[in-house]
Amino acid sequence: MSSKSYHTSAEEEDCWTERNALVKEEKEEEAVTVKQEVKDEAITVKEEDVSVKKEEEVKQEGAVCTVKEETTVTVKEEEDVFGVKEEGEITVILEEEEEQNGDLINTRETPDSEDPEQETSEPARRHHCSHCGKTFTQLRTLKVHERIHTGEKPYQCSQCGKSFTQLGSLKIHNRIHTGEKPYQCAQCGKRCSQLSCLKSHERMHTGDKPHKCLQCGNTFKRLSNLKEHQRVHTGEKPYYCLYCEKRFSWVRQLKEHERTHTGEKPYQCSQCGKSFTQFGSLKIHGRIHTGEKPFQCSQCGKSFNRLGNLKSHERTHKEEEPHHCSQCGKNFTSLRFLKNHEQRHTGEKPFPCSQCGMTFTWLRQLKSHERIHT
Repeated sequence: MSSKSYHTSAEEEDCWTERNALVKEEKEEEAVTVKQEVKDEAITVKEEDVSVKKEEEVKQEGAVCTVKEETTVTVKEEEDVFGVKEEGEITVILEEEEEQNGDLINTRETPDSEDPEQETSEPARRHHCSHCGKTFTQLRTLKVHERIHTGEKPYQCSQCGKSFTQLGSLKIHNRIHTGEKPYQCAQCGKRCSQLSCLKSHERMHTGDKPHKCLQCGNTFKRLSNLKEHQRVHTGEKPYYCLYCEKRFSWVRQLKEHERTHTGEKPYQCSQCGKSFTQFGSLKIHGRIHTGEKPFQCSQCGKSFNRLGNLKSHERTHKEEEPHHCSQCGKNFTSLRFLKNHEQRHTGEKPFPCSQCGMTFTWLRQLKSHERIHT
């Protein structure tokens, strides 16, 4: 019994030893398997991190960080289950990659933050006029300039209907209707509707003529006057008549000329009602009523109401007669006298009587004749 039981217990002990050995081997195999699985997962995580790192260059920062955090948590939880001591190793890899990814993200953010500085440091874009090639720094300035070429005048006065290319010009024009004169001369108290007019007026007190012609040295109070004067040297005639296409250097010449076609006489004498095509002619005519003779001969003291009459008179002192008749060779001190004389040769009688139609060679003959009817 005892030997039998001994043998039985010995066999059982051997079986138990073999069973323990098998279990131990199985556990070791399981441990190796678990360790291999964790390594495989670590490799998988690294591969995923590499792919995530590539996707970072395309995806936004928030999405990338979310993927990393989820990956890190998953690995840690799985490592805790298996109890393998490689958690720190995998975690370090992920943290290092996160730092690298963070640097990559910061690198991507830096150019974006510097873009505005680069834009402000760039030279301002220049806008070119397609008509004349003139350049402007602002597009709206170019559009206003182009109205010179297109003739567009979008701003219209509600009172008289006159149109303007710029709103500022319309506002200044409105002061004609309102009578507003916000600019006052500090020396004489005269008021002006425009600042430029005030500055021009102030030069009358100071005598300042800051704009100088480089060709003849003549000086002017206004830049616009200088530009008009320069056409004397260049021969430029930018203004032409719509009726006869005659060209002029100055717009005032054109307007005066056009009145010969239209018959318009906008300047009327308040004393006698006579009308004139030019304001200068009205001023000269006004001296007949006032008796003013501002032009005086320096040699004999005789005075005249017109500068032309004074110059003609001065030639009598110099015995200068520059105007010659081509028909008879007679000389005259003034062009007006020559033209009156030439009518004798041509038989022209340009002065008709409005009452009876009789014509006369000279204006004084007509005036003498008109007294018959009155």
